[in-house]
Amino acid sequence: MSQALIAALQNPALYPHPTEGFRVIETHISWVILTGTYAYKIKKPVDFGFLNFTDVASRKHFCEEELRLNQRMAPDLYLEVLPISGSPDAPELNGTGEPFEYVLKMREFPQTQLLAELQARGELTDAHIDALAEQIARFHQSTPQVPAGHALSNADAVVAPMRQNFEQIRPLLSEAADLRQLDALEDWTETSIQRLRPLLEQRCQQGSIRECHGDLHLGNATLIDGNVVLFDCIEFNEPFRLIDVASDAAFLAMDLEDRGLKCQARRFLNGWLEHTGDYAALALLNLYKAYRALVRAKVSLFRLYQEQDAVQRKVIVRQYRSYANLAESYSAIPSRFLAITHGVSAVGKSHVALRLVEALGAIRLRSDVERKRLHGKQPQEQQGQLDTGIYTQQASDATYRHLHQLATTALQAGFSVVIDAAYLKRQQRQDAWQAAETTGVPFLILDCQAPDAVIAQWLAQRQAEGLDPSDATMEVVHAQQASREALSESERLHSRRVDTQDAGSLDELVASIRQHLPGL
Repeated sequence: MSQALIAALQNPALYPHPTEGFRVIETHISWVILTGTYAYKIKKPVDFGFLNFTDVASRKHFCEEELRLNQRMAPDLYLEVLPISGSPDAPELNGTGEPFEYVLKMREFPQTQLLAELQARGELTDAHIDALAEQIARFHQSTPQVPAGHALSNADAVVAPMRQNFEQIRPLLSEAADLRQLDALEDWTETSIQRLRPLLEQRCQQGSIRECHGDLHLGNATLIDGNVVLFDCIEFNEPFRLIDVASDAAFLAMDLEDRGLKCQARRFLNGWLEHTGDYAALALLNLYKAYRALVRAKVSLFRLYQEQDAVQRKVIVRQYRSYANLAESYSAIPSRFLAITHGVSAVGKSHVALRLVEALGAIRLRSDVERKRLHGKQPQEQQGQLDTGIYTQQASDATYRHLHQLATTALQAGFSVVIDAAYLKRQQRQDAWQAAETTGVPFLILDCQAPDAVIAQWLAQRQAEGLDPSDATMEVVHAQQASREALSESERLHSRRVDTQDAGSLDELVASIRQHLPGL
C-alpha cells in the first residue's frame, strides 16, 4: 500500500461529516487518520510473524475482529468497518465499487485524555485506579472461557511465551552482567513454573483462560465523558489474547509499577481481587508480572538494532535494564505478616487496611465483601437487623473461616495480609492467630479507635454515598459495643492501638511495621 492512499484520504469531501483538519498517527502496523470527530484506522500490509496483514482479506478480517473485540469494553468508541473502493489516488469511502482496502471507523478522543498522559501530568487519581479495577474485573468475569481441550488452555501453552522471551533476548545481549542476570531470571522462572504447574493446569481446567484484552496498560486507557474506557486490545494473535485473566491483570500492575506507581499498582490489584474473588491467582502474580516486564524488555532490545544514533542506543539499553531489573524484583523473597483489624463498624477499619495495602503491599480481605460472596445480600426486609439472614452466628462463623482460608492462600503465595473485619469475639481472633502460626508469619491486631461522634458521622456519610458493602446501622454499632469481648492480656502484647482519624497514627503504624520487617 502506498502513501498515496493515506494522502488521498485527507480530503474533507470523502467524509459524510465535518472535518477539523487531518492528522495521521503511524505505528509499525497501522495508520490512523484523525479528522477531529472520527478516527479511521487502516492496517499496513505487513508480516511480522506474530501478525500477517499482507492480503486485503486478512486486513478486512482483522478490522472486523478489532471491532468485535473492542466493542466488548468500548462500544461507543469502535463504530464500524467500512470498505474503500476506487483507487489509492482517488478512493471512495463506503462506496459501491469493489473494495481494495478496509478501514475501521472510531470515535476520536483527545490524546491528552489518555491515562498515560494524565499520569505524566500528575492527574491520575485513586478514582481512576478503582474504575480500572472494577471494569477489568467485570470484563474478566464475563468474557468467554477457553475450553479445557483448546490448544492454548494447558500449562505448556501458558508458559511457552515465558520461555520464548529468554530465547529471543539472549542473542541480543553482549554484556556479561546482563547475561548473568538473564540466566538467573530464567532459572527462577523455570523453578516457578515447575512449582506452580499444578495450579496452572487447575486454572486451565476451571476456566481461568479467557478471551482477554492482552495489552492492558495506561496507554490503552482513556477518559471519555469522564469515564475510564479501555481500548486497543490484541486482535491479531490469539495466543496473546487467549490467556489467564491473572496474566492480563498483571500487565497493568507491572505497567503501574514501572511508572513508579507502586501504591496505585497495589490498590488496583486489591480492587481486582476484591471484585473477582480470584485469590488463587496470587501465587502466579509475580511470575506473570516478571513475564510481562521481560516482554517489554525484549521489545526495547528489538529497537536497539534498528537504531543507529549512539545516544538513542544508550537510552534503549537503559530501558531494557530498567525492565529487566523490574522483572528481577519479582523474584525476591518477601517479608510477610498477618494483621487483623479490631473494632466496631464505621470506626475506620477499611481506611487503616487500605493504608497497609498501598504502603506495604498487603492484600486486604474484607469481611463485608466476602460475606456477601459466600451468602449473597441481606434481604431488604432484614436490613439493620441483628442475627438474621447473612448475619446469623452460623453465617458469621463461615465468613471468618473463609477469610482465614483466603489469608492462608495469600500468605503462602508470599504476600502480607490485612483482614478488614470486626473481630469482636476472642475465638475469631484466636483463629486468625492460628493462621499466622501455621504459615510462620508475625501476627498483629490493629485495635481501631475513634470517638462515637466520629463513628456516627462516618456511618451517615457512607450510607448517603451508598458505595460501601457494609449493612451496619448505629443500632448495630451499639449492639457491637455492648457485646464485644475485650482483648486479653496476651492479645494486647500483639496489638497496636490506631487512632483512625489521626493520619499521624497511621504513619507511625506503617513505620513500625517497616522497622520490624525491613524487607517490606
